[in-house]
Amino acid sequence: MLTRRVRVQIIAFVVIALVGVSFAGARYAGLDRLFGPRGYVVTLQLADTGGVFENAEVTYRGVPVGRVGTLQLTANGVQVPLDIEPNAPKIPREVEAVVTNRSAVGEQYVDLRPKRDGGPYLQQGSVITQESATTPLPVETLMTNLDSLANSVPQDSLRTVVSELGTAFRNNGGHLQKIVDTSREFIATAQQHLPQTVQLLENGKTVLGTQNEQGSAIRSFSSDLRLLSEQLERSDGDLRAVIEKAPPAAQQVSGLIRENQQLTPLLANLTTTSKLIAQHLDGVEHALVVYPAAVTVSRTVVPGDGTAHFGLVLNAFDPLPCTEGYEGTDRRNGIEMDPVPVNTDAHCAEPPGSDTSVRGAQNAPGQ
Repeated sequence: MLTRRVRVQIIAFVVIALVGVSFAGARYAGLDRLFGPRGYVVTLQLADTGGVFENAEVTYRGVPVGRVGTLQLTANGVQVPLDIEPNAPKIPREVEAVVTNRSAVGEQYVDLRPKRDGGPYLQQGSVITQESATTPLPVETLMTNLDSLANSVPQDSLRTVVSELGTAFRNNGGHLQKIVDTSREFIATAQQHLPQTVQLLENGKTVLGTQNEQGSAIRSFSSDLRLLSEQLERSDGDLRAVIEKAPPAAQQVSGLIRENQQLTPLLANLTTTSKLIAQHLDGVEHALVVYPAAVTVSRTVVPGDGTAHFGLVLNAFDPLPCTEGYEGTDRRNGIEMDPVPVNTDAHCAEPPGSDTSVRGAQNAPGQ
């Protein structure tokens, strides 16, 4: 006959045991999910399960955040409910769901990998479509592909390759060891010069970026170079003739320079003359245009019969002489003979079209 105290102790033990088992089952075995989801449910759409199963783990960036609910077949595949813990971190809606293996034995789970940070976030009723989900390659497909690959290798050729490799490496252990040692030294040296290598790669990026920016110019240069090459090909005969005649012409030029030692100083002095002519090129052009007409008229002045034909027209102070620009010149008595500095700034400053007799090189044609 149990006493009242013993019965109370037994009842208390049973209550404590039931509470402990319930807590352990709910906390570690997830038995509370038998009565409904613990947090909010997100639906994952898959073409096939990929091996995922009910109560499989759901992770976010590798951290457990929930469990897989009861799988449901649909017309387009499988719906996988993901029961996300209420205290889990916020998961962006733009996420990739990957069904992957936890170990070699094939324990699948769902890993949620965000495509970007920030909202909007997953919530109750959110759907992850098939386009944002991937499943592992089925083992049977992998084994079938490996078997097909193995059967596609010709055995005779494989034996030849293995035999040749054996011949190549036979009695060459020392050489192979030397290659390995040299490679180790090379890697060590490369590590010592890693900053220079990184700098080289960064500079190479700059160079490649510049080449990319100048891509159109490079393509244009290549096109022009192609046209030049085609023209050189068409002008092959002319180029050969020039090359054949070049040595005699070069000899004649060398003889000219050798026999005329003053030619080089003359050409050097003509540089100054060329600069002056370049500044008055329009005036020189006008003179060359007018000169033939002047030469033709000169025959009427001196016809060659012993006479000369001249005309004299007196036109004093019409137009008036130019005085603008000569103000800085001091007037001197005609009997003064002492030397004085020349006024180099004296010139006719009248503008073109003035009523006076405009003079000066600045009024030459083209100036």
